[in-house]
Amino acid sequence: MGWGGVNGSEQQQQQHGSRILITCLIVVGATVALGIGFHHFGVGVGGFFPSIIIKKKKRRPVRVYMDGCFDMMHYGHCNALRQARALGDQLVVGVVSDAEITANKGPPVTPLHERIIMVSAVKWVDEVIPDAPYAITEEFMKKLFNECDIDYIIHGDDPCLLPDGTDAYALAKKAGRYKQIKRTEGVSSTDIVGRMLLCVRDRSVSGNQTHASLQRQFSHGHSQKIEDGGSSSGTRVSHFLPTSRRIVQFSNGKGPGPQARIVYIDGAFDLFHAGHVEV
Repeated sequence: MGWGGVNGSEQQQQQHGSRILITCLIVVGATVALGIGFHHFGVGVGGFFPSIIIKKKKRRPVRVYMDGCFDMMHYGHCNALRQARALGDQLVVGVVSDAEITANKGPPVTPLHERIIMVSAVKWVDEVIPDAPYAITEEFMKKLFNECDIDYIIHGDDPCLLPDGTDAYALAKKAGRYKQIKRTEGVSSTDIVGRMLLCVRDRSVSGNQTHASLQRQFSHGHSQKIEDGGSSSGTRVSHFLPTSRRIVQFSNGKGPGPQARIVYIDGAFDLFHAGHVEV
């Protein structure tokens, strides 16, 4: 083969190499144009291969709002907060002001600052809004959606009516941003007050009649007669059973670590209040 043949072969190889280089540059340029970042470049047996990392956009947490009086806070409140938290990633709780409770239901037993302490201590609560309104007004709802980034407003399946008979959550339902949870049967602040009244024994005849009336109201009439003709101070039977499934729902599913310090405390914890929380 003459020199002309050799030079022609070399020229073809150079053109072929140039086409490969141009192709690689086009691929790299297109990749950068699409906004895909490179971690590193490696040259292996197969040739020139870029290692690509695709950054996924982080999902915004779903924020849910639930309000309440939380007066004389009990396990029914805690179960409601647990259910509300399960509907989102972050739970914001509005604690209704003393004035709003008085205007809509009557004066609260527990003042606002103590109710805030109780609600803040519940492990499913991420944020607390004090002095929340009793009803979801349009102005307050816009504040929840625009300033607090709330996605849904939560309430139990029991009706919540204002003094004029209207639904306190009508606007949230109309906006399509309302979700409902199941109310915990067998306990309420009103029922607890009834139990307290049952504990007051008046020896007078009128007092015994009052006691019997309260007993029928707060114990479903399931009182047992005793030998002297009186009645026992039975109270309403709770339907909130501490089953294994319920215990798992209330636990975080994590046991103590090998180096964890385990602390024990006991007490009656009757009418659990802010003082118990601070202890």
